[in-house]
Amino acid sequence: LMTSLFNSSQEIVFVLHGLNVTQTNRHIYFVFILILYLFIIFMNLTLIFIIVLEKMLHDPMYLFICNLCINGIIGASSFYPKILYDFLFDSHLITYIGCMTQIFVIFLYVYCEFTNLSVMAYDRYVAICKPLHYHSMMTIRKAWTLLFLTWLLSWFVCSIGCVLLARLPLCGVDIDKLYCSSWAVVKLSCVDTTLNNLYGLILMISHFSQVILILISYVNIIKASLRSRVQRRKFMQTCLPHLITLVNFTISLLFDVIYSRFGSNTSLLALRNIMAVEFLVLPPLLNPITYGMNLSQIRNIVKEMFNRKVADLS
Repeated sequence: LMTSLFNSSQEIVFVLHGLNVTQTNRHIYFVFILILYLFIIFMNLTLIFIIVLEKMLHDPMYLFICNLCINGIIGASSFYPKILYDFLFDSHLITYIGCMTQIFVIFLYVYCEFTNLSVMAYDRYVAICKPLHYHSMMTIRKAWTLLFLTWLLSWFVCSIGCVLLARLPLCGVDIDKLYCSSWAVVKLSCVDTTLNNLYGLILMISHFSQVILILISYVNIIKASLRSRVQRRKFMQTCLPHLITLVNFTISLLFDVIYSRFGSNTSLLALRNIMAVEFLVLPPLLNPITYGMNLSQIRNIVKEMFNRKVADLS
């Protein structure tokens, strides 16, 4: 009976069970989350516009940072608008199409983030370990090609994941999370989900391999950096923000994956929510701040723009 009830995707409306706040607190949370979302959009857009408008920043490294900010906006926008709507209208529902769209965008954000960080690691490896060959090995054209392949690969991988998810007939509509996630929907399936679990494992191995490759490249970068003061300065300015971004994103995602699979439903709701949304909240917030603060070229341009505005106002 349940299978026949939920095997038509048009009839399904999922119930999200992550929210449990009072009427008064709801509006406080709404204002706080709205300010946070607008701040994330502002910070990422500021960095994007600075890189696009300043010709001296039209280097491969800055293009990859720009892409990281674009992806950050996509990741934040996969979560914030829906949670804001839920707080404002006290809604805990999401349609099947809405749920699948949210899963696809989150998938895309995660895969693109890891792939972009891998490409950035390659760029930094060439810049520090092979400085004389950097401009011939990492041209603007090659950077654009790598960015195109990053998005194409991410889109392809995420499309397969969503197709595998969409084929599952469902025996329930209750999602114990603030948003739709692949694993939460897989758990509602009435049939064998071995194929989905296998694909999830392949994705995890893929992400783990990317992290290992990045770390290997950084072992070589650190070795090369120890040889001279110039290389050490270059490492501190351009590689340290990248490492901070990688560690931040990997740990945040790992929290969610481990907790969603092995965490207890009886534990504190606030703790579950924090662990589930960390990878959607922290990286888009911290990435533009980390790069803006650490990269002297960006920092100097921001100071120059700010001083110009102050001078115009006075």
